Amino acid sequence: MKIGVFDSGIGGLSVLNEAMKKMPGEEFIYYGDWENVPYGSKSKEEVNQYVDEAVQFFLQKGVSAIVIACNTATSISIQYLREKYRIPIVGMEPAVKPAVNQHPQEKVLTIATPNTVKGGKLKSLIEVVDKNHLVDVIPMPKLVEFAENENYDSFEVKEYIKDKFKERDLGEYKALVLGCTHFNYFKESFRDVIPEDMCFVDGNEGTVNQLIRESGYQGKPQNMESKVIYFNSGVEITKGAELDKIKRSLKRVEKMREIV
Repeated sequence: MKIGVFDSGIGGLSVLNEAMKKMPGEEFIYYGDWENVPYGSKSKEEVNQYVDEAVQFFLQKGVSAIVIACNTATSISIQYLREKYRIPIVGMEPAVKPAVNQHPQEKVLTIATPNTVKGGKLKSLIEVVDKNHLVDVIPMPKLVEFAENENYDSFEVKEYIKDKFKERDLGEYKALVLGCTHFNYFKESFRDVIPEDMCFVDGNEGTVNQLIRESGYQGKPQNMESKVIYFNSGVEITKGAELDKIKRSLKRVEKMREIV
């Protein structure tokens, strides 16, 4: 079975990493739209166009299911895609519901890109699950740019995070929802700023579990290796600086998995 995993850049590699662990032996096609990253401040029309091009690319490659491993693209385009295509398309959304379920009666802080924050999908989600009005949301657009430049724990990054959090009493919150897959790369820097008892919550595991359900994956031995082919906006990546960056990013993802 071939599975397409899409993101605007390196963020979705954290979802790919999760999928490879839970779905050994499958073939994955990773499409990073590096020609157009970031999506967080682009228009709805632009994002729809980029994501539609990626889906058509996946269909030409014969995939059985697609993961939109980008919260911004999901927020803007998922309904449009599901109306247009019959193939299973699994989207990402900020893991507000799991965070609220894990910490009932406690405050939760959600960070995301501006388009996700402004989008109706996140607002509707919060209205459903946040009956006690305990969820706050902050846009953090520059983190996507930092991630794509592999700038994860510099003084500049930490000062940016501190500045975005400066109007919040972080001691009031029990969970930090990482509402963009790019944000997983910054757990070290976040941990230097947020309280020790404030945990991270992201949507990777829930998204992959939904992929397993919708794709009909039957399970294979854990020792089976998965195959991955990488594409930069439709152009295959086989060697050079782009592939080296992907390998470094996957190593970073593995390191960040250990930080909770």
